[in-house]
Amino acid sequence: MRTSIFKQIDNPNAFKKQLLNWSQQFREITFLDSNVNYNQNSKYSSYDLVLAVDAFTSIVTDYTNVFEDLYEYQSRMKDWLFGYMSYDLKNDIEDLKSKNFDGLQFPDLYFFQPKKLFFLKGNQLEIQYLNMCDDEVEDDFNEINLQELFEFENLQEINIQQRVSKEKYIEKVSKMLDYIHRGDIYEANFCMEFFAKDVQINPSQVYNDLNEISEPPFAVYFKNKDIFLISASPERYLKKVDTKIISQPIKGTAKRSFDMELDEELKVNLSKDAKERSENIMIVDLVRNDLSHTATKGSVQVEELCQVYTFKQVHQMISTVVSNVENTTSPIQIIKSTFPMGSMTGAPKISAMKIIEELEETKRGLYSGAVGYFTPNGDFDFNVVIRSILYNSSNQYLSFSVGSAITSLSIPEKEYEECLLKAQAMFEVLVDDSL
Repeated sequence: MRTSIFKQIDNPNAFKKQLLNWSQQFREITFLDSNVNYNQNSKYSSYDLVLAVDAFTSIVTDYTNVFEDLYEYQSRMKDWLFGYMSYDLKNDIEDLKSKNFDGLQFPDLYFFQPKKLFFLKGNQLEIQYLNMCDDEVEDDFNEINLQELFEFENLQEINIQQRVSKEKYIEKVSKMLDYIHRGDIYEANFCMEFFAKDVQINPSQVYNDLNEISEPPFAVYFKNKDIFLISASPERYLKKVDTKIISQPIKGTAKRSFDMELDEELKVNLSKDAKERSENIMIVDLVRNDLSHTATKGSVQVEELCQVYTFKQVHQMISTVVSNVENTTSPIQIIKSTFPMGSMTGAPKISAMKIIEELEETKRGLYSGAVGYFTPNGDFDFNVVIRSILYNSSNQYLSFSVGSAITSLSIPEKEYEECLLKAQAMFEVLVDDSL
């Protein structure tokens, strides 16, 4: 079904940019960059870069019976499939609703089978084209290498507004704390939106700028006609390799410092912070429970607990939870039994999602959903859509959201500061004056 050709790449970093530049001619693009040169947490990284372009087939749908539709599509294609699952697929799993304001108007789910695929690992490039277009490989490869890289500035001034004021945020978090003290939930991830209307941006340039200042392990540039995701995500949602399942939730954030001694102190303080550790451990318990639904008996293990990793913008506390599944277990069932990811909901999960819907003012949509791919043999790898800019070029609406985990130890003002810290990189690439 596909023809594979291998090439040696002299300068992988330059080639990545040429590849992204070349891809802009296509209506459908998924560009996934692991930024492996920078990231310590790359044990489970399969590729340095993956690019999928030009849909041969696709599925686009709302949340109704969405997992059945995805199962049917993935089972029938048995090929590489790239796309996203929005947070609101929760409404197909549980008796939940998403009635908050939605300025972006993205479909709930979209996947496509690409005609053209590129996999980069070190200096080795594998090109996989569907047989119908494999005669285009050499011409495309030559065209990619001829790409000249230009810097474009977004000339338009972008007026970013905050959906929830600081006062309103503190009021809402206080209400969430009431739910916690009442015993309805232990923890919930509360998010707020920043947005801009009537905006025109150059999405690939914004992606390059965001990736350069963040260099995260799960960076994404995604395009489907007029909708774009520009993501600097540091978090893996779920990966399947043969019968092994890997989840790597993040809970716990600390700022960086240019002073090396102070930066190390901030990192150590995060590793010892009782509130941050309790947040992380609660989500680890939730993930263990989620994975147990499809795991073989006794196979759910915590490989790594509350390990602090350093990224360009922040220090993050990451845990790694793994399990094994029978080789007959459907990949879609594994995803359905763990979705949405615990790090973006809270515990208990259903109660947390109901309270989130009540207190948040924006439909999450693709934010806190997942982007990634399925392989022909049913393996998969998906990130968590955070630290991301979403853009609809048709209605010229731009949005990014940030959140933090609220627990009984939370101080609303500090949670607000954590949100602004997470928003810093997005502000930096969209406006001259960062927060």
